[in-house]
Amino acid sequence: MDELWVVNLGTVEYREAYAIQERMRDARQAGEVPDVLLLLEHPPVYTRGRRTGPGELPMGEEWYRAQGIDIVDADRGGKVTYHGPGQLVGYPIMRASDVPEFVHTMEGALIASLGDEGVEARTRPDEGAAYTGVWAGEGKIASIGIHVARGVTTHGFAVNVQNDLQPFEWVVPCGLQGVRMTSLLRETGRTGELLPCFRKRVAWRFAQAHGLRQRLVSPQRSGALPAPVPSAV
Repeated sequence: MDELWVVNLGTVEYREAYAIQERMRDARQAGEVPDVLLLLEHPPVYTRGRRTGPGELPMGEEWYRAQGIDIVDADRGGKVTYHGPGQLVGYPIMRASDVPEFVHTMEGALIASLGDEGVEARTRPDEGAAYTGVWAGEGKIASIGIHVARGVTTHGFAVNVQNDLQPFEWVVPCGLQGVRMTSLLRETGRTGELLPCFRKRVAWRFAQAHGLRQRLVSPQRSGALPAPVPSAV
C-alpha cells in the first residue's frame, strides 16, 4: 500500500467521472486498492461546489448551456469553476487524516510541477480559504476542492494548461470578483501539445510529495473502467 496508482482516463464527461470516483472511493475504503490518482480532461462544464452562492453564474443557466457548457452541482468544497479540454484535472482517491495538510501537500506538488515547466507559482494562505489553490503572478492557474468520506478523498485539482480561458470570464470563478485566470500556455508562451508532458510531471511530483511509489495502471486494471468483454469466436 506504499504505491500511488496513476490512472490516465483521457476525456470523461463530468457525471461519469464522478461515478468512477465513487467506485474507486468504495474500493479504497475497503482496502481493495492503494491510493489512486485519476488524471483526465472534461468536456466544457461549470461545476458548483458546496459554497457556491447566488450570482456566480450571472448570465443564467440557459445562456451557458447555449454556449455548449454543461452545469453540474458537486459535493466538493469551494465555489463555481470551469473545466474544459486542455485543462488537467486530477482526482486523488486517497486516505487523508489531516485535510488541511492534504490540501497543502497537493498545492506543493502542483507548484513543483509548474516549477519544472519554468513557471514560478505560489499559494496565498494569508488571504483566507477563498484563495486556496495555486497562483502564477496575479493570476490563478490551479483550483482545488475536495470531499472526504470515511477518511478517503474525492474531487481534487484542476490546472489550466492550454485550455480556453474565456469561459472563466463569463462567471465569478471560485467566487472571487475580478480574479484573472491564467494557464501554463499563457505563462510560458510555448506552442505545441503541452498537456501530455505536464501530466507526467504532475503524477511524479504528486507521488513524491506523498512519499509514494508511482505505478501507472490502466483504467481497466485499476477498476475505474470495466474490463472489455471478450468477443465471441
